[in-house]
Amino acid sequence: MLLRVSERTVPADPDELAAALERTGYLPDEGLATAAYLALAMHRPLFLEGEAGVGKTALAHALAEVTGRPLHRLQCYEGLEASQALYDWDFGRQLLHLRAAEAAHATGDTEQLEASLYDRRFLLARPLLRALEDSPSVLLVDEVDRADDEFEAFLLEVLSDFTISIPELGTVRAQTPPLVVLTSNRTREVHDALKRRCLYHWLQHPDFDREVAILRRRLPDVTEQLAREVARATAKLRTLDLLKPPGIAEAMDWATALHTLGAKELDPDLAARTLGAVLKYREDTERVQGAVKEALFGA
Repeated sequence: MLLRVSERTVPADPDELAAALERTGYLPDEGLATAAYLALAMHRPLFLEGEAGVGKTALAHALAEVTGRPLHRLQCYEGLEASQALYDWDFGRQLLHLRAAEAAHATGDTEQLEASLYDRRFLLARPLLRALEDSPSVLLVDEVDRADDEFEAFLLEVLSDFTISIPELGTVRAQTPPLVVLTSNRTREVHDALKRRCLYHWLQHPDFDREVAILRRRLPDVTEQLAREVARATAKLRTLDLLKPPGIAEAMDWATALHTLGAKELDPDLAARTLGAVLKYREDTERVQGAVKEALFGA
């Protein structure tokens, strides 16, 4: 059984969605698969919080693949303005159009010429506008906690009715609301008003068995023994007081680096030499490197 969304189809229940996500290489737990399914079925944004590297962004990519929808990504940062997320006018092309009209002596009707400068062809669509026009789609608003409060309020307004007003052209409304995935690393608290608009799910690092399964699925050439030892060592690193505990992506990088060196298993010397694949701060590397055997291989 399938749930119809516009001309596309999506899995009809959480179990079917989980199976479809697994076929893309993304292994969700039961709670995450349920939250993602409800976001699709209820046309509600999905707000994902958790530490960096737990698979928040990867879920949006997997959902786009499962549903056959195009993915539009808005990367948030401090100082992000609405125009950078919505649209802007291509002033260079407008100027060329104006010069071409002057060269063709077509400047008689000033109002008509001015109106032609604000034709849709001169509009540069940014991720939010593209997601509404390219319907149905998946809209990934990545690291929304890095944006300012003002942008957060603006985003709430857009998500309330999925419409954008362009004074020169009119109102753009999504025929089918995009599947919106917002992610946060919790560098600051996001306002309750935005969270209330969304379905919420907290992602944590996978347990040992799930992480081994992820490594084996995404890196089939890596031996099971190496995958298990990398998963175990990565889990131990997460228990240390590091500036940036490694996520799943770093575990995959580490396993890939070890496999590239021909390793079938992880030993202290090889672990120390390849810490740059899993740790991204000098302080973290120095701390672990000084006692790698105890940190990673101790009881």
